[in-house]
Amino acid sequence: MRTLILADDCNPDWPSLPVVGFKAAKALADKADVVVATHVRNRANIEQAGFGRVAVEYVDNEYIAAPMYRFAEFLRGGSSVGWTTNIALAYPSYLAFEREVWKRFGSQIRSGRFDVIHRLTPMSPTLPSPIAAWSSRCGVPFVLGPLNGGLKWPSAYRAELAKEREWLSYLRQAYRHLPYLKSTFRRSAAILAAFDHTAADVGSEFGSRIVNFPEVGIDPEIFGDARGRPRPGPRKTFLFVGRLVPYKLPRLAVEAFCMHPALRAHRMIVVGDGPERSALEQAIRDCGGADRVQLCGWKTQSEVAELMRQSDILVQPSIRELGAGVVIEAMACGLPCVVTDYGGPATLIDADRGIKVPVAPYEALRTSFGAALARVADDDDMILRMGEAARTHAERHYTWAAKADKLLEVYAWVLGGGHKPDFFAADVSSEAAPNFE
Repeated sequence: MRTLILADDCNPDWPSLPVVGFKAAKALADKADVVVATHVRNRANIEQAGFGRVAVEYVDNEYIAAPMYRFAEFLRGGSSVGWTTNIALAYPSYLAFEREVWKRFGSQIRSGRFDVIHRLTPMSPTLPSPIAAWSSRCGVPFVLGPLNGGLKWPSAYRAELAKEREWLSYLRQAYRHLPYLKSTFRRSAAILAAFDHTAADVGSEFGSRIVNFPEVGIDPEIFGDARGRPRPGPRKTFLFVGRLVPYKLPRLAVEAFCMHPALRAHRMIVVGDGPERSALEQAIRDCGGADRVQLCGWKTQSEVAELMRQSDILVQPSIRELGAGVVIEAMACGLPCVVTDYGGPATLIDADRGIKVPVAPYEALRTSFGAALARVADDDDMILRMGEAARTHAERHYTWAAKADKLLEVYAWVLGGGHKPDFFAADVSSEAAPNFE
């Protein structure tokens, strides 16, 4: 299988989408003939880390990408918030990226060098790919995704939306009128949608070509629990991992823990940093939790994995979590997860491997989270049972090697072989997750 991967975001040292792009492409190259076209900004880190069997081509569109990035940072007031603005201003830069890719690979595509072209990143459904149309005219199927986006803000959290500087989200649907957008979806042989909210955003008219395919994954050499978990001790450790930004609700996690009387004998570790840190520190003082809550700041992936193996329960109250890679990483380390029943975590967690708390206004959600945490802390058998189910599920479906096999199924399908793949078909639980209200 000869595949050209478009991965503008592809970097082993940058969190979120860049590292996902890097690891997915590297794993695929162990099973197929892969050429990756990526941005020149990724060269230093890729060459230092090594890219396995990948043949890589570096594309330079800095003539427009650099000034647009600086302009986006100015409008966002930094790089921590205003994600919708960042994606919107990436539009001209990404078109330039694909134009440079076509200049370099167009003749090879026309001559039949590649069996499939796959845009792996960016993962936003609002950024079109002109190459979808250009390659299909050459008879080469184009695979788009995994895409992730289109998750609406819960109406009770408009204050968090404002703090995230997501004012442009009110105009998001305008993306459907962007040049090349309609042809991108029409000409893609397969559209990989991370979750149901993205499939709905793409549109039912493309349903026959939409394949469920979460973008998150794990490196089992880092996130794993090979030693097995001992029975939990009397003092449980709750863990929050993530950027300290409004929509992830780190303050709610701490307050839910500190304010519930049944949790006073336990402790919480918070990993991450961001603009909400000062509010979080104040909340800890207000709740009298200084002796039970530890703020660790940023940690490396290996350090986070070790903290996960030393903890008992992951707490993830985010109310607009698109992918939730940290949830899969915690599951791989044998942790049951308590999450908000909304967005990506709602799909990743089921009744056998965690608890989903119904989305609600802040105070009600905080009360429900406290009740859920107290229930798990009081049941060692539940912790062990859910943790083992979570680990098994993550190892079965979310290692990069397993996901590379899934991608090969997609490629075979668009080339006319086999049935339409379904990422979740082999492991769908019919049991509803418990609610805590």
